[in-house]
Amino acid sequence: MNPDDKSFFLDAMEDVQPLKRCADIHWQPSRNTRAREEVDNEQLDNFLTLDFLDLLPLEEPLAFRREGVQQGVIDKLRSGKYARQASLNLLRQPAERCRQMLFSFIRQAGRDGLRNLIIIHGKGREQNSHPNVVRSYLARWLTEFEEVQAFCVALPHHGGSGACYVSLRKSDEAKQENWERHAKRSR
Repeated sequence: MNPDDKSFFLDAMEDVQPLKRCADIHWQPSRNTRAREEVDNEQLDNFLTLDFLDLLPLEEPLAFRREGVQQGVIDKLRSGKYARQASLNLLRQPAERCRQMLFSFIRQAGRDGLRNLIIIHGKGREQNSHPNVVRSYLARWLTEFEEVQAFCVALPHHGGSGACYVSLRKSDEAKQENWERHAKRSR
């Protein structure tokens, strides 16, 4: 603080009186006493919606295949021959929570370079039951991810119609590693 600032401060404070009895002072509590909610930045990018939905009939199995995916890959996925690298359990969760969990799960699996997943969604006995609603949303949501190559109903010992196998696209690193491995063989 330079001398001019100090003199201005002292001039401004010359008529201030110290408080005599501090016990008589009662401070008002802070108005915003709620705990701040943490914002999940990943969910800000969540493009999955809970819009109007046509429920899938219970007899219709979950199945999807992107153009260019070979039939042999689908057959191996359907027969459970790929090792499951991660699983997600959506049982007894509200649809909004399922949406958030699925988005985080697929994104994390992509970052970790995982390819084969299983998602347990449950199966309802009635058309409008909650598990069938989640199942119908899941069928829509999985197709909205570019990373998802294919999905199909799981085998009975993995959950049957209450679960599905999901195959993700190879990461760029895995493609490069695969290319290098095959390039060494061809020399």
